[in-house]
Amino acid sequence: MLDLISTGQEIAKRRKNLKLSQLALAHKVGISRATLEALENGRAGEMGFSKITKLLAALGLELKLQPAGSRRPTLDEL
Repeated sequence: MLDLISTGQEIAKRRKNLKLSQLALAHKVGISRATLEALENGRAGEMGFSKITKLLAALGLELKLQPAGSRRPTLDEL
């Protein structure tokens, strides 16, 4: 199950791969740099769904819902 800490880590990784600063991404999404920094470093208490989805969209990512279970990922998913 994906939690807020691992989501923040993935957001940081993608942001760095795209060579975006925290400030540039935060401005693009409409949040503070401090909020983004807290999320990326696992210190965000809670973040609203709309903020997370805006961040993901700005980075070219999306949430995917699927049944929980021990299904192994396909090669395409990896």
